[in-house]
Amino acid sequence: MSMLTPPGMGGKYRITGDKYPRMRRPRRRGRLLLAAVAAVVALGLIGWGTIQLIDVFGGSDDAKKETAGAKHDCAPSASPSTATAAAAALPKPAQITVNVYNATPRGGLAKETADELKKRGFAIGKVGNAPEEYDKKVTGNGILLGAPGATRGAFSVLGTQLKGAAQKTDARTTPDVDLILGSTFQTLDPAQQAATALAALGKPTPQTATKC
Repeated sequence: MSMLTPPGMGGKYRITGDKYPRMRRPRRRGRLLLAAVAAVVALGLIGWGTIQLIDVFGGSDDAKKETAGAKHDCAPSASPSTATAAAAALPKPAQITVNVYNATPRGGLAKETADELKKRGFAIGKVGNAPEEYDKKVTGNGILLGAPGATRGAFSVLGTQLKGAAQKTDARTTPDVDLILGSTFQTLDPAQQAATALAALGKPTPQTATKC
């Protein structure tokens, strides 16, 4: 054994004079690199998860825009052509024959009302006291009475002349309409006011979009 060999060391650690053992600390560079890569990956996953949570609970701008667009697209609205066609289907006052009946105890009321309606362009049919089933039994301003088809036009047009009149249908097949004056009736609506209401009826505003 060489004198250079430390006590207790032999074998491959034996120093013979021409070869010396290389005693180095284990390399840790690889472990440090792997630890750094793992930390970067972990931070990336945490950041990605945070963004996903924000999108879920807060909603991204794109998602909000898509949602708003969907609500707008799914809301139907009436087209101008549909509104115009509906207005054109309404009868003119001259096409509506009105029978005026007085269900109140005041005399001459039916004739006065019929004369005013005639001035406003309506055709006048029968004028007189109300039938027994309605005489002294009509509360409110009055009743518009006619065939079921009258609800789709004649009632709307005649109704512009007297606010608050109730509408009722019967089994008749003729196009005439009855105006039965009730207990609170005083007079028809002012001519200018009625003309404005009639003009608005002929030019309906297209329906706005509805919510889904």
